[in-house]
Amino acid sequence: MEGPAATTELALKALPAGVETAAVSDHHRVLDAAPIRTLDDYIAEGGGRGLHAARDHDPGTIIRMIEASGLRGRGGAGFPTGKKWRTVSSHRSGSLATSVVVNAAEGEPGTFKDRTIIRRNPFKLLEGALIACRAVGANRIFVGTKEHFHIEVARLLNAVDEVVAAGWAQGVTIEVVRGPSSYLLGEETALLEVIDERAPFPRIAPPYRHGVQEVGLATGYSGQIVMASRGTATEAPPTLVNNVETMSNIASILAHGPDWFREVGTADSPGTIVCTVSGHTTKQGVCEVPMGLPLRRVLERIGGGPHAGREWTVMMPGVSNPLLLAEKFDTPVSYEALAAAGSGLGSGSFIVFDDTLDPVALAYGVSRFLSIESCGQCTPCKKTGMKITEHLDALRQSKAKPWDVNEVKRRIPLVNESARCYIGHQQRTVLESILGLFPEAFEAHGDGRVPGAEPEAIIPILDIVDGTAVYDVDHWEKQPDWTFGVWSGASPVELLGHKIPEQLYH
Repeated sequence: MEGPAATTELALKALPAGVETAAVSDHHRVLDAAPIRTLDDYIAEGGGRGLHAARDHDPGTIIRMIEASGLRGRGGAGFPTGKKWRTVSSHRSGSLATSVVVNAAEGEPGTFKDRTIIRRNPFKLLEGALIACRAVGANRIFVGTKEHFHIEVARLLNAVDEVVAAGWAQGVTIEVVRGPSSYLLGEETALLEVIDERAPFPRIAPPYRHGVQEVGLATGYSGQIVMASRGTATEAPPTLVNNVETMSNIASILAHGPDWFREVGTADSPGTIVCTVSGHTTKQGVCEVPMGLPLRRVLERIGGGPHAGREWTVMMPGVSNPLLLAEKFDTPVSYEALAAAGSGLGSGSFIVFDDTLDPVALAYGVSRFLSIESCGQCTPCKKTGMKITEHLDALRQSKAKPWDVNEVKRRIPLVNESARCYIGHQQRTVLESILGLFPEAFEAHGDGRVPGAEPEAIIPILDIVDGTAVYDVDHWEKQPDWTFGVWSGASPVELLGHKIPEQLYH
């Protein structure tokens, strides 16, 4: 077997049964009921109608349709998609074309939905990206993903070949860019750095100011140094960045209209969302659900419920929003409802914990993950984060010094000072949430009244097989400089400079 067809066949055969059986839904707007194997199969299911409709509209009309749909970014922030498109369109360069980037660098702990979408149907996101190109005046598409996402990379490469061969691209180049395993690759400006063949260190200026291609820079020169641009005039072309799930909604909106998109969901959170449920559950999986469905129903439907004899106590939406106690599990799954309940929707990654949870062990797991993955451009994010992790490690083992609890409380509000990306804010938000919900646990560990606890593993999901999540256990060996040997004592930005060494692709 050789060629693209063989590549796709091998990738489809490699799809684990667990993902297929876990992703059961009454809605298949984004997550198809079964894998779409070829472009012809996609067209037979109605694919291509959105792109055809877009070619009958001018760019302004396309943007107005996305605005009217109320689609919000499914990457975590929930930013209005139409507003982002309009902003990028209004910042076009006078000399260079805009680019479109599909962020497929999923790495949030507890998340597996973008990879499931790609395994089911990569053609849908490519159609959405081509529509986006027409809307914002772009002539290049980059799908940024991770080298070790082997199944997804194979599906994407084959889909690109078929789309180009069918003439869908019409002058638009499409490239699949494979980056390192770093968590920060999913941050949109860090992804742009990798597309420009540099390390995944976030920039200051947003992509609508400076995108994939900078003006006046030597090849390989770090964009982080020049991204804090002044004023509004720029010759650098902007870039539109949307994640996989967001882009996979676009074609249907163009084909069926904004009112159709709003037929499910809520007024402020229309449409569906693809959720991942993991943690202390009888099974783990992915499912597409309408916005507004009670969280408890989502957790039970996908996660199957707590283990026998146990009760769920709290849910953590990835590592970006405050935790939610079980007494609030009837909150609707929407941006506005979960925010009003004191938490957030994020990327729809729900990690559930039962009454065996040790909150200090969880705080340590969160702090360790985020401080390890911090790049070190912002000193508080890296060094303060590592000090917090050190104090929490002593606390969860009940080997604390008298000052450890107070030092954790003192340092948490400092960790996001001068942060150029959101990772410092995540550390503060999640740790303050755990400390606020379970203060007695920290005090009990602090004075040794309770025994030490094993750390709660907050690490990425590699796969879901037969309803069981396969976790990246190697992450426990990852060092603060992103290597997997002996820590050099440096941060990634100090050690690695601006190139991408091979060890980052681990």
